[in-house]
Amino acid sequence: MLRSARSRAGWSLRALAGRAGTSHSTLAAYEAARVDPTVDTLDRVVAAAGFAVVAELVPLVDPDGERGAELEAVLRLAAQFPTRHAPTLEAPVFGRDG
Repeated sequence: MLRSARSRAGWSLRALAGRAGTSHSTLAAYEAARVDPTVDTLDRVVAAAGFAVVAELVPLVDPDGERGAELEAVLRLAAQFPTRHAPTLEAPVFGRDG
């Protein structure tokens, strides 16, 4: 998330670190997942890049089952498609000849 915010803002590690009040080496460690920032630090760095962190609670789908991860991936993919369709939806009719 930090690397994405920095990249989208067009900032170098040093520039964003200076704006966020941290060192570039600390920021590099966060981006490489060698160190986990606190929530406050994450919010501060992302805000310095011009973005906001938005959290959302999403229920887990069968987290202990074998197919949970696969189903979650399918649901994430499905969420990327529009929910509204054209007034007339043309689709093949199955089970009929011709």
